[in-house]
Amino acid sequence: MQLQEAMESRKEELMHKLILFNVFKVKQQQLFELSLDQLEQAYETITGVAHPHSGIDAIQWTNNSKWGKRARRYPVRSHD
Repeated sequence: MQLQEAMESRKEELMHKLILFNVFKVKQQQLFELSLDQLEQAYETITGVAHPHSGIDAIQWTNNSKWGKRARRYPVRSHD
C-alpha cells in the first residue's frame, strides 16, 4: 500500500511541476491520464535532464566577432 501511495504522490508532484512549465497535455493526453514513467519522461524532456547543460538556467556560450575568440558568459537573448 505504501508503494502505491508513494507512486501517486510522485505523480502529483510531477503534474504540478509540469503545470508550472505550462504543460497541460502530452501527446494529446491530459497529465492525469499518463503513467508515472510518462510523466517522468515529460518532465525530464522539459527540464533538460537528458543533457545537464541544456536546462533553463544553463549558461549559453557564444562567440561574437567584435570580441574575437573570447566568449561572453551570459544567457543568450533572442534579440542578440
